[in-house]
Amino acid sequence: MVVEVFKTNVEEIKLSELLIQQLLNHFPDSRVNFDMEDCDKILRIEAEAIVPEKIIEVLNANGYSCEVLI
Repeated sequence: MVVEVFKTNVEEIKLSELLIQQLLNHFPDSRVNFDMEDCDKILRIEAEAIVPEKIIEVLNANGYSCEVLI
């Protein structure tokens, strides 16, 4: 399994739940969660293969910023 961590500007738990569902539609065998307590509003995705560009695209399409956290 690979883990990728992203910095986002998602502020609300309800919205994060909707985004998680959208991400799971694209990556059904992955584990997705947000850490809303972190100052960077961390999005973590664990999967066999991760396409960071697609994850960023999904969040951007919903009006949120998202970047790989190095």
